[in-house]
Amino acid sequence: MVTQASDRLGASQGKYNSGFHVVRTNDAGQAAHPAIIAARAPHLCVSALSAAPAGRFEPARMFTLSDFDFNLPPELIAQTALPERTASRLLEVDRTVEPARLVDRNFAELPSCIAPGDLLVFNDTRVLKARFFGQKASGGKIEVLIERVTGTHTALAQIRASKSPGAGTTLRLADAFDVTVGERVEPFFTLHFPQPCLTLIEQHGRLPLPPYIEHDADANDETRYQTVYASNPGAVAAPTAGLHFDLPLLEQLDAMGVERATLTLHVGAGTFQPVRVENIAEHRMHSEWYDLPQSLVDKIAATRARGGNVIAVGTTSMRALEAAARSADEAGRPLAATQAETDIFITPGYRFRVVDRLVTNFHLPKSTLLMLVSAFAGVETIRAAYRHAIDERYRFFSYGDAMLLTRRDTPEAPRV
Repeated sequence: MVTQASDRLGASQGKYNSGFHVVRTNDAGQAAHPAIIAARAPHLCVSALSAAPAGRFEPARMFTLSDFDFNLPPELIAQTALPERTASRLLEVDRTVEPARLVDRNFAELPSCIAPGDLLVFNDTRVLKARFFGQKASGGKIEVLIERVTGTHTALAQIRASKSPGAGTTLRLADAFDVTVGERVEPFFTLHFPQPCLTLIEQHGRLPLPPYIEHDADANDETRYQTVYASNPGAVAAPTAGLHFDLPLLEQLDAMGVERATLTLHVGAGTFQPVRVENIAEHRMHSEWYDLPQSLVDKIAATRARGGNVIAVGTTSMRALEAAARSADEAGRPLAATQAETDIFITPGYRFRVVDRLVTNFHLPKSTLLMLVSAFAGVETIRAAYRHAIDERYRFFSYGDAMLLTRRDTPEAPRV
């Protein structure tokens, strides 16, 4: 049983006071002793905003890139997956009470955090073996990363070479087949394959791991850097919040009456693109393709009718849901099945239309995904949660641990 801690999360140096309580649970989900979590200035940038009481709306303002910076000890960057998917930790930000609580859990406890009738929305994209090494006809070495498949025999790709290849250039990939370079679509090149792209990519490519993972992909990565429900090939990065789910956990959720639905958003390499401008409003967001089916639209409507929560598993699921809802709002129509490109950039001040709760991993400093979760749960909430996670030695990024967030209260936030 989880109990509320009596100690207030506060600022040992008088700089920060988030109004959070901290609860730790043991492996059985039982509450352990409470502890005060110190606000350590070197860990997170907390000076840009004064603290806001938990649950209150933080009005939109001109945020800068520095507002989303923090120092992460390198040893907390998870380099490998844990032996069991559900063995990861889960930091629940519980806002059902005032003041809110930070609850340390295991991911296997997720069913105790959600209710029958809630809807979990998963991204069923599958990661391509999109990385190739090869050479030009001249013998010069190249590296190719497929960004997306655009047709049966065509794909867009990044090419790393001493000199950019021109249209008509032939490239030998994996010492197995040749592709022809077509038109330039900045910052990508069009590649023409001699056989169906997906077949050649699966047969000869290498799984692309994130740049902060320091080893080349091995057989374990080929299993663990895919979700167990991945079914639509097209991504070059995994929707990592889904990596924590295994089949027994999904069956447990089914048995307790939690609904499941899927959409597809093919995650591009742009998900790792750093924000390089201090004024984040000037950042140009990468575009990704998504498919939100009618079956999901119907399940969202049914969930709303019974008073359940829509829970996005991962920021990619959230981006697709919110992009489709925003498009529907702009067209003056209800949420509908959608296949489209989206470059939605969610920052604090955004009004969420669909998602009530979010399962997500811990994100990179100064990243668009950190901005997204800050918009969803509140800037101060995320600062407190990340500080706590660093102090408690949570594992970060793709192979790291997870969070369960609840949407902060905002005035006139529409729901569909």
